[in-house]
Amino acid sequence: MPQPLNYLKETASQTAGPYVHIGLIPAMAGFDIFEKNFSNVLVTPNTQGERITLEGKVFDGSGSLLRDVLLEIWQANAAGRYNHPADRSVGALDEDFRGWGRAGSDFESGLVTFETIKPGAIIDKAGRKCAPYVNIWIVARGINIGLNTRLYFSDEEAANAADPVLNLVEPPLRRKTLIATRGERAGKVVYSFTINLQGPDETVFFDV
Repeated sequence: MPQPLNYLKETASQTAGPYVHIGLIPAMAGFDIFEKNFSNVLVTPNTQGERITLEGKVFDGSGSLLRDVLLEIWQANAAGRYNHPADRSVGALDEDFRGWGRAGSDFESGLVTFETIKPGAIIDKAGRKCAPYVNIWIVARGINIGLNTRLYFSDEEAANAADPVLNLVEPPLRRKTLIATRGERAGKVVYSFTINLQGPDETVFFDV
């Protein structure tokens, strides 16, 4: 005979929900509650490196555009060094570049943008030189645990071909899902990217 439980049942797991923006990017949700809001602008007038705009959209498995997705990025500076005590690489630290940003998609266009600099090539823990890349974390309704991926640059073909992480992706055709395309608009460098959560062109995600 089953024994009665003397404690509360576990609450069912939930996705990020429709209110994730209020807590994570309140300024975009129309709430001015923090003195220093999280921002999609990573640069200051004194930040070193080539100014770029990252511009992307996220699609679900049916090919529908997500209009309430949130992205975080984390990247090295122009010298290939992260603004973190654990990074002991030889690249110079840029005090005017934190290397971290957060942005939500525009509800009308679904576009997510970041104003940043192009990162330099880092040296990984194994001493291997990596192609320039940006780490991306994705949160949206329907995603229980945030997804992690990377963004590489289309104009770094030689570096991409030698990158130790990109070379782990099989089949090689899937590597293109991590490449942002370089272009120009109004005299500014813009890298455009697409993230597909599912489907035949599903973006490569990493277990980190």
